[in-house]
Amino acid sequence: MNDKINYTEAFEELQNIVVQIEEGEISVDELSEKVKRASVLIKICKTKLTSTEEDVNKILKELDAFSKEN
Repeated sequence: MNDKINYTEAFEELQNIVVQIEEGEISVDELSEKVKRASVLIKICKTKLTSTEEDVNKILKELDAFSKEN
């Protein structure tokens, strides 16, 4: 599985894992691997959300500075 996926792909895969676990579709043997994969997907999503938040905050600060100059 490729860890260089975008947020949407990671989130959708994570949702799929959660559904499989909730519905009991995963055997005990598969559960460990699914939990490990879910952990990787959560990190991908968290990193992307943090990065996006930082970008938005930077843009907002730039816009605020620009509006104060004018």
